[in-house]
Amino acid sequence: MTTDTAAERPVFDPYARMTATSPRQFLYALNPLSKVAGFAPAMVLLVFVRDLATPAAFLVLAYALILIGARLTGRLLALLLVGLPVGMLAIGVGFSLWVDAGLVADSAPVLRIGDWTLYSGALVIGFATALRLGSIVALALVGGLTTSGPDLVRASVQQLRVPYRIGYTALAAFRFVPRFGHELAVIRAAHRVRGYHGGRGPFARIARGWGYIVPLLAGAIRHAERVALAMDSRAFGAHPTRTERHLVPFRTRDVVFTVATLAASAAIFVVFFPWQLP
Repeated sequence: MTTDTAAERPVFDPYARMTATSPRQFLYALNPLSKVAGFAPAMVLLVFVRDLATPAAFLVLAYALILIGARLTGRLLALLLVGLPVGMLAIGVGFSLWVDAGLVADSAPVLRIGDWTLYSGALVIGFATALRLGSIVALALVGGLTTSGPDLVRASVQQLRVPYRIGYTALAAFRFVPRFGHELAVIRAAHRVRGYHGGRGPFARIARGWGYIVPLLAGAIRHAERVALAMDSRAFGAHPTRTERHLVPFRTRDVVFTVATLAASAAIFVVFFPWQLP
């Protein structure tokens, strides 16, 4: 016969669900705020740069972190290797066509169609804008692809002292989105079962869309009432603070990651210094 002592019992760690990943997938084990704080200054400063090298360096840094520290799936690879590059290419070409030719007339012409000329300076401006937007999106994906919404809210409440009334209310509102998708699928299936299709063509689609509004609003009101009753039954908002079931601590590795990303961002800006005068 054996006795169960406190020292022999496994210790429950609510944060272990995030840390039980492969060492290569280290981004999932980090506090969500560390991934925001590490790149937020760089994302703000990238809005004001105009060169090609600086956003390209941040793009490489973001890709390296995602490919090394995130769980690689087919959808993620398609986003990184196809979706984002194609989007930047489209933005670069589009902005190049919109640039005033008078501003870049002193650069070399690349393409002539009748009286219209595409200059190399316009391409530089267009693709600098595309790289800038692409690098900001890529830096946002470092945290966005490896952080869940509930954990970000919990970290904001626990570390930033955001009032839990605001954080968890916003989280409850955000969770209405998938609920609306489910409700819409149910309404469409019910209409198909009843043979209510309203014909074909764009006007019929618009008419069907108007027919979904009232059932969606009714479902949203019912769901909001259930959520409000559930929150009231748990005394939500009755006290200034609440105990947390799941803890999201800010650990040493989070400090190291934040400092390292800030240092890397500062090094990139110092090396390329995109604000130097011509």
